[in-house]
Amino acid sequence: MMDEDSKPLLGSMRAVVDYYTDSLDSRQRRPFHVEPKNIVGEDVQERVSAEASVLNSRVHYYGRLTASSDRLLVPPDHVIPAAEDIYVYSPLGTAYKVQGGDSPSKNPSIVTIFAIWNTMMGTSILSMPWGIKQAGFTLGIIIIVLMGLLMLYCCYRVLKSTKSIPYVDTSDWEFPDVCKYYLGAFGKWSSLIFSLVSLVGAMVVYWVLMSNFMFNTGEFIYNYVHNVSTSDKEYGTNGSERVVCPYPDLDPDRNRSVVLFSVSDNGTGHATFDRWWSKTNTVPFYLIALLLPLLNFRSASFFARFTFLGTLSVLYLIFLVTLKAIRLGFHLEFHWFVSSEVFVAEFRSTVPQLSGVLTLAFFIHNCIITLMKNNKHQENNVRDLSLAYLLVGLTYLYVGVLIFAVFPSPPLSKDCIEPNFLDNFPSGDIMVFVARTCLLFQMTTVYPLLGYLVRVQLMGQIFSNPYPGFLHVFFLNIFVVGAGVLMARFYPNIGSIIRFSGAICGLALVFVLPSLIHMISLKRRDELRWPSALFHTFLILLGVANLIGQFFMQ
Repeated sequence: MMDEDSKPLLGSMRAVVDYYTDSLDSRQRRPFHVEPKNIVGEDVQERVSAEASVLNSRVHYYGRLTASSDRLLVPPDHVIPAAEDIYVYSPLGTAYKVQGGDSPSKNPSIVTIFAIWNTMMGTSILSMPWGIKQAGFTLGIIIIVLMGLLMLYCCYRVLKSTKSIPYVDTSDWEFPDVCKYYLGAFGKWSSLIFSLVSLVGAMVVYWVLMSNFMFNTGEFIYNYVHNVSTSDKEYGTNGSERVVCPYPDLDPDRNRSVVLFSVSDNGTGHATFDRWWSKTNTVPFYLIALLLPLLNFRSASFFARFTFLGTLSVLYLIFLVTLKAIRLGFHLEFHWFVSSEVFVAEFRSTVPQLSGVLTLAFFIHNCIITLMKNNKHQENNVRDLSLAYLLVGLTYLYVGVLIFAVFPSPPLSKDCIEPNFLDNFPSGDIMVFVARTCLLFQMTTVYPLLGYLVRVQLMGQIFSNPYPGFLHVFFLNIFVVGAGVLMARFYPNIGSIIRFSGAICGLALVFVLPSLIHMISLKRRDELRWPSALFHTFLILLGVANLIGQFFMQ
């Protein structure tokens, strides 16, 4: 029972607690916050240092001067610098803009949904028809739906992970902070390493695709200027709407006497052009002169202004696929396990290739917390996330199924479908030329954003400074660019690059860490039951099987 003398003291303590609680809810009133060093000890914890308190008073004083109508009282810009825009960079090639740092704008649900859709839409959309071919038509559709649901659930677990930590202000936390809280240094560094794997993998895919688009764009321009036609030398169909098989040796049903892209010189200089404009021998090295200087910029905010091109590129691809489907028509013959000339089996053993691609295609787990912080109605986060995943899944199904279905009848088989479906259209196709040119420019602006994020994450953890020095940044960029050049030169298969990088980063950031952290949080609250433990253990094993399966696929 509390005596009367202690009630005033209790009331004063409650007033202090309420004041600091209100301060924690407002960024303007909480510019400095020192986390407790020992949350279970009995020592008095230092919340704000003396120096921080003085600086806090100074900032509030300058803030009042800034609001003053007297221009003589307004402090100079170097005292309180203007707030810059903050960008959340996606590992798949886009950036989501957040207004000034201290008071980010809140977006309605429709903006949040399309922001997630735009962020998740990356280069994987180009590999969807190939992935369906590798899995088989029926099984491919089933895998896209199931992987979308599993990735949505794991993303939901990441989004809710900060809410499972009691007695700690997690408003500014990201998923690596949650990993560090539950798993210590192992969780922190594992989440960082696998996040870097996804980023570097995306940059390698971008370099291969940019080399491809740059080569085809240059070839289109050269052939147009010199009136060179290669349509009769390309192994493909006839007619106004042509599709080709870039690597006909992979098609077992073709006539082996056909020669691909065999164009004689005939005094036109085409042989010289081919020598200096090669998709794998020269063009990947030309990109170094363009992109390496851009990676050394201190800030990437300039390039983030062009991220709207990602949305335009996806919309144009959807339009292109629709138009090609109307003009080419469907070519399908349904056989359950028997391959035919116009249709592969509906179920194939190479299905792990599609699951690896989908792991990266649906991957947004390392930035979903930041994206959802700017949702105006936080109670709708789960609904908006689910609708965004539904929109992404429908987009992948639309592009993948349509391109697979319209790929024409003999002399080509559907085994000719490439990991980049644009390669199945001739270089002289004007609409495909526009798509390649737009994607080339968009990727040229996005590539420095990905490099910037790699630098911030790695250098920030090692040197506590995102730009420790020119030499540090330069050697890091040399490593990243070198990886892209080597892949574009010796192994320009974006399907395999996407599936391996997706399976590797998905193992940790999608399946293992979210499931493990959720089970640990339930265990600490004595709420872990065997159905939940069994299901999340199955998710972890599924991620391991997804990675192992990539090594047994040719």
